[in-house]
Amino acid sequence: DLPLDFWKKITNDFSDERKLDEGAFGIVYKGIMEDGEEIAVKKLGENSPVPRDKDFNNEVLNIMALKHENVVELVGYCHEAQKKVVQNNGRYIVADIVESLLCYEHLRKGSLKKNLFEVPDKMDWDTRFKIIKGICQGLLFLHGINIVHMDLKPENILLDDNTVPKIVDFGLSRLFGQEQTRMNTQNVVGSYGYIAPEYLYRGEISNKSDIFSLGLLILETTTGEKNCPSKEPSAEQFIKNVRKNWTDEHIMRQYSDYDKECLQQVKKCIEIGLECVEIERQKRPSIEKIVDKLNGGYSSAS
Repeated sequence: DLPLDFWKKITNDFSDERKLDEGAFGIVYKGIMEDGEEIAVKKLGENSPVPRDKDFNNEVLNIMALKHENVVELVGYCHEAQKKVVQNNGRYIVADIVESLLCYEHLRKGSLKKNLFEVPDKMDWDTRFKIIKGICQGLLFLHGINIVHMDLKPENILLDDNTVPKIVDFGLSRLFGQEQTRMNTQNVVGSYGYIAPEYLYRGEISNKSDIFSLGLLILETTTGEKNCPSKEPSAEQFIKNVRKNWTDEHIMRQYSDYDKECLQQVKKCIEIGLECVEIERQKRPSIEKIVDKLNGGYSSAS
């Protein structure tokens, strides 16, 4: 738990030049320590429904205790009130404004989104398959300790120097607490284009909400085609196109240079991805079944 002034100093007072990313709950900045080490600092926005004071500190300490190869490590935080002059009903008043920050390891290779869609060199299949398996292992860990991520998408998967995927922002769903995550549809937490339909329309949350988003991640990583989240909240057209176009013949054409084993892996990932995005959540596989299938098992999806 470090003071706000420390975070201001290492991010050059949260300057635009240090901005790395902007998401649903805040902005991520690059922080540079005195010894030159780089870290990522997420400044939570005012719309982030995080608990206050002691509850926030307790939850962050719980999250900092989590260690897994495929989950980004949280290394510091700040939850500090500062007096600021703000406008209220036409008058200027002095109020306590709480700044909440989460700090985690900075992975210079960037997000899965960047590496899939924004760099000229196309990822080979072995790398894609390794990333898919790593994401699933990270989600298996989180679901095993009853954390529902609530915002799985390519921007929230970071890659280290060895292209090992790490889930980031896993803590926000935990921080919301059970009461706040069961919001009505006007206050849905998550990213447009990756939200499970039962959550979007009925406010229902379960591990299967993450499985829906995971399915889209798997389909994007396998096909190299981009889900267009600005058009549809639950990616109906993207799913329809994959279901229609990615036949066995299409897979063989797209991956014509690969051997039979690789083609089977591609086909399996398409099948798993489409099972994950079933409209009825009961039809979606558990993360345990997904990991088993990726490792060569043949469990039925349930």
